[in-house]
Amino acid sequence: MSYVPRLKAEYKSTIINTLKEEFSYSNVMQVPKLQKIVVSKGVGAAIADKKLIDYALEEVTTITGQKAISTLSKKDVAAFKLRKGMPIGVKVTLRGDKMYEFLDRLVTASLPRVRDFNGIKATGFDGRGNYNLGITEQIIYPEINIDQVKKINGMDITFVTSAATDKEAKSLLTELGLPFKKN
Repeated sequence: MSYVPRLKAEYKSTIINTLKEEFSYSNVMQVPKLQKIVVSKGVGAAIADKKLIDYALEEVTTITGQKAISTLSKKDVAAFKLRKGMPIGVKVTLRGDKMYEFLDRLVTASLPRVRDFNGIKATGFDGRGNYNLGITEQIIYPEINIDQVKKINGMDITFVTSAATDKEAKSLLTELGLPFKKN
């Protein structure tokens, strides 16, 4: 018997049936699902200090459990002393079991550690069923040792779903446990 993440098992057993009834889908394949989660972190100060990219790579790898890659600048910007091909950020794309594990840790352990937290905003949908969430401090993750943090900065988390509309995507993410604010 192999290991199945808790949220993946819950999705297959209850969430599919709930969404199928709510939106009256005729086929199980019409039910939206979470395709991938992209965690990205911009490190603008890396122009002056190259070590910041290494720290960011290490932090994002620790948080997600998957090796992160550095993103390179696409063009020169003289005002910022930026050259084409310089490392300027970090990202990792999570799919499958690691995606469900990360989402479970985000909902159960990390988001409750945010100061004055009363839910995430429902305004981050893009019109095609994807959701963007901004985290202001990386120290909300229990994997991060606060004493070893060089600089406090945030990150962006993108949830890519197969939903056609934002309403379907919000319903899916709510069922998966994301705590949206009540208007």
